[in-house]
Amino acid sequence: MTTHRTFETFERIPYQRPDYDAFVAEWKRLLDEFRTATNPEEQSVLLETMNQLRIALDTAATIVSIRHSCDTSDQFYAAEQEYMDTVRPLIAEHVNDLYRALISSPFRAELEQKWGAQLFRIAEMSIRCQSPEVIPLLQRENQLATEYQKLLASAEIVFDGKTLNLSSIAPYLQHTDRAVRRAASEAKWNFFRAHADELDRLYDELVRVRTEIAQRLGYRTFTELGYMRMLRSDYTAADVARYREYVLRHIVPIAIKLRQRQAKRLGLEQLTFYDEPLQYRSGNPTPKGDPDWIIAQARSMYAEMSAETDEFFRLMEQRRLMDLLTRPKKATGGYCTFLGAYGVPFIFANFNGTAHDVDVLTHEFGHAFQCYSSRHHRAPEYWFPTYEACEIHSMSMEFFAWPWIKRFFREDEDKYQFQHLSGALLFLPYAVLVDEFQHQVYDHPDDDAS
Repeated sequence: MTTHRTFETFERIPYQRPDYDAFVAEWKRLLDEFRTATNPEEQSVLLETMNQLRIALDTAATIVSIRHSCDTSDQFYAAEQEYMDTVRPLIAEHVNDLYRALISSPFRAELEQKWGAQLFRIAEMSIRCQSPEVIPLLQRENQLATEYQKLLASAEIVFDGKTLNLSSIAPYLQHTDRAVRRAASEAKWNFFRAHADELDRLYDELVRVRTEIAQRLGYRTFTELGYMRMLRSDYTAADVARYREYVLRHIVPIAIKLRQRQAKRLGLEQLTFYDEPLQYRSGNPTPKGDPDWIIAQARSMYAEMSAETDEFFRLMEQRRLMDLLTRPKKATGGYCTFLGAYGVPFIFANFNGTAHDVDVLTHEFGHAFQCYSSRHHRAPEYWFPTYEACEIHSMSMEFFAWPWIKRFFREDEDKYQFQHLSGALLFLPYAVLVDEFQHQVYDHPDDDAS
């Protein structure tokens, strides 16, 4: 049976930089025993012990990542994030040593029966994603990603007499006054113009570092390595290209009609990029209360949805496992992650007074409920499904909330549901456009930002 550490609230979870050298010594000792084990039962026990050892390190790294993203100006966690950016590829290589021993075990058939074939598929793909030779490049890749996160979190956009960030400017981008929308959009994009050289440098170096990693590992381009990293074991780039073509033929015509209807609702002959965020001339639907009120509605919704969601939402509240409000120096976006040693997820978001507050809460709650429901698995590879499969749970939870959505939006219930459903369709062309752009960039890495 899986046991987890106890804690009161996330803020009170202790953090101490893990002893990497002690980890390596113990890991190598256990790995030697695994390789020389004489039966599958012995190997299973050792695998479980090694899982607990790496879960402890992963949990420490996750605590750092959460606390750094909640406040990128915190110097202590900035330093710890820098340390984790360096040490995580080293740890991953040790885990790959276990994976190599696992897939070559003489007791593989028995181990697959107990641990599941997916663990072995993940192991086989993971060992194709790195080698000791590319560890310095992986460390640099991590550093560049952290630099990018900190740069976006640093945004200070002066608008309407306030200093806003990339999250808190969002309501102005949806303003009913077209002049305000345009001015807010210009203010937002002026931040990116002001940092264009730095953004170009970060992206260009990321492309070059990733390309070098891929080529040193024997891939033609990073695209091939990217598919391995995303654990795409059952479909290829050719399948994705066919999917993009399907979206072009079947979804884009619907998206065009939705945009035409939007322009008509707004009384415009043609939409511009700064018109797209506004769906209705009377204003987009917004939650009818502050963040505490939104949480209260979510609490009652999940209490009625099921006994399991009720218990889980209350746990997330009581243990303070959600950081939802936007503030200066906080990283952008939203995510769900998992604290393996404690058996609980953590939800990160940036509420800003728009309908997206409800979207992101229900979306990340879907991720969180899924991984919490999977916490009993002894292999951490099974806490989350693979990357695309994860979105089944999160997107489904957004729509599971529909019977209760009136509580959040009251008289704007119909407006929200139309916006939410049409937004899901409008997202598809955007998503495949970004996907094709990434394929093009990584298939032609010598092109520059110009």
